[in-house]
Amino acid sequence: MMAHDHEHPDPSPWVLRWSELIAPGGTVLDLACGAGRHARMLAARGHAVLAVDRDREALAALAALPDIETLAADLEDGSPWAIGARRFAGVVVVNYLHRPLMPLLAAALEDGGVLVYETFAAGNERFGKPSNPHFLLRPGELLDAFRPALSVVAFEQGRVERPKQAIVQRLCARRSPQADAPLASCCTGR
Repeated sequence: MMAHDHEHPDPSPWVLRWSELIAPGGTVLDLACGAGRHARMLAARGHAVLAVDRDREALAALAALPDIETLAADLEDGSPWAIGARRFAGVVVVNYLHRPLMPLLAAALEDGGVLVYETFAAGNERFGKPSNPHFLLRPGELLDAFRPALSVVAFEQGRVERPKQAIVQRLCARRSPQADAPLASCCTGR
């Protein structure tokens, strides 16, 4: 499910905080980027950015900006992973959840690469959309999904008041050279 950021033009405070860990000048993948609030911020910080979304119109506005490469892809249609074998210094995912991509996101990080992920969790249905349990993380799910392959730097789950009331999970994790654990188990529930 893609949730675009048209109504929230400012970068997420979580992404602002933890994207500082991404290697200076490293290339960053902004997955399901929407209008590109994070791609723009990362490019302004000196990163080359690959902005991926299925919304070609939103991507068109980003395509003319320096240091932002765009890729239109439906990440949920069963096509091969649109990113291929590319590796990134950072991967940013906000307000998007498609569980089959989780092991691919971990694998897309180069050694030392940083994943910054924030999306909605169970309980969010009390505050609005998304409300379908399929699009809401279970308690601790982000932590469980990425801990086998990445070293967790920070994790939070719970209620936020801004930019709107919601229940979210947030993760920052880093790929270390020894973090080559099997990724196939990343997305299995316990």
